[in-house]
Amino acid sequence: MDQVKKGKLFVISGPSGVGKGTLVNLLRTKYPEIIISTSVTTRNPRPGELSGIHYFFIKKEDFLFRINQGNFLEWTEFAGNYYGTDKNIVELTIEQGHNLLLEIDVKGALQVKKHKSDAILIFIEPPSIEELKSRLFKRETESEQEIYERLSIVKSEIDKKTEFNYCLLNDKLDRAFSDLESIVLKEINATESCK
Repeated sequence: MDQVKKGKLFVISGPSGVGKGTLVNLLRTKYPEIIISTSVTTRNPRPGELSGIHYFFIKKEDFLFRINQGNFLEWTEFAGNYYGTDKNIVELTIEQGHNLLLEIDVKGALQVKKHKSDAILIFIEPPSIEELKSRLFKRETESEQEIYERLSIVKSEIDKKTEFNYCLLNDKLDRAFSDLESIVLKEINATESCK
């Protein structure tokens, strides 16, 4: 009986507002066989968000219990809310031969790298911090205070891009998507080296 070839774990990261969600949605539309991981969070849903689709929305007490049980591949706290990736779901998906994509923050991506050295980390870089600020205000999903909290960590996030396998600039959406698509297809089609 043939063994199922393990899937690949892709981690797409970058500052908030850089366009990660847009790029992931384009990838999901063109390659529906790539599974998008659904993160767990304690924050309240934004308008239009559904539990189990956009995030698994749970209570803070439940999240803290799951941290203590070691259930997260990565987790972080931001602006009083917790976010994390369920380790068991990731492992099961990859073992079944599916390619899985995580869209998470920079800190979370680097946590994943520590636990899964074979994860493929892709950093999405903004054209400038001013452009990023403009995008965050235009999407109208966070308060002004939350936006400035996010902007206060952007430089330190960009400084960590060298720890990623790939870095791509999202100045023009079409080009950024083409670059992302090339990276993902190259990695999926790469043959494993003999051990």
